[in-house]
Amino acid sequence: MLPATFKLCAGISYRHLRNMTGLRRQAAVAITQELNKLAFTGPGPSKWINQVRRRSSLLSSRLEDKPFSEVELSYIKQGEEALQKSLCILGKQDGWKMETVVDNGDKVLSKVLPDVGKVFRLEVVVDQPFDCVYDELVERMEQMGNWNPSIKEIKILQKIGKDTVITHETAAATPGNIVGPRDFVSVRCSKRRGSTCVLAGMATNYGAMPQQKGFIRAENGPKCMVLRPLAGNPSKTKLTWLLSIDLKGWLPKSIINQVLSQTQVDFANHLRQHLAATAPSTTSVNC
Repeated sequence: MLPATFKLCAGISYRHLRNMTGLRRQAAVAITQELNKLAFTGPGPSKWINQVRRRSSLLSSRLEDKPFSEVELSYIKQGEEALQKSLCILGKQDGWKMETVVDNGDKVLSKVLPDVGKVFRLEVVVDQPFDCVYDELVERMEQMGNWNPSIKEIKILQKIGKDTVITHETAAATPGNIVGPRDFVSVRCSKRRGSTCVLAGMATNYGAMPQQKGFIRAENGPKCMVLRPLAGNPSKTKLTWLLSIDLKGWLPKSIINQVLSQTQVDFANHLRQHLAATAPSTTSVNC
């Protein structure tokens, strides 16, 4: 199939054929289909990471029936960059230091990057199938404040195409008001390829959501969550959460590090409790 695809691409390299929108669209679709096939022929996650970092998704989005404005395209590009940068960080295994290890196997690691600062990586296994976890974290993103006490509200401000959203998130103050209320405006990009999902994001500017009274506007990103069925046990889900946040304000680094690593551990516990409470009524319909 690949030789035929390359012939199609070669055809549109001639000027008189480049003007044929249908042919150009057909070529883009063919390329995307072939890349998707290649992305899932290997068993390991690294092959998928290498493939998802390609720009084929951005090319396809530009060829949708509804054209995007320059501003919308800039948000799509930001989301793609957040996804690729996050996966690049996760793909480099050296330099990570253990921050926290919990008795149930949950662990938080960290490393310091020159152009980002300190990043944290949570690795957990959730005793629920991939679809249940995916639906809760992606499809029902705006309901996260109902079960995660560290979040007051997540609101989707704008959807752009099928992969990109602009969100406003308000975070509650930490116990003892060590860290006061923060809010975040982010562009998020979600990619699902078969039984693997990456939800990435980073801070962005959005004119319709100025700084809110009573909150310090913090910035996050690059950050991402990677969801995959646990190898050898598809009834469980491996969740990796890369977290990078600039909380702003005058806070000692020691406090920031402690708060962020504990936030990740608490998130895993709240997610498990919520899924366990809702699983009996939803398991029969794949959540």
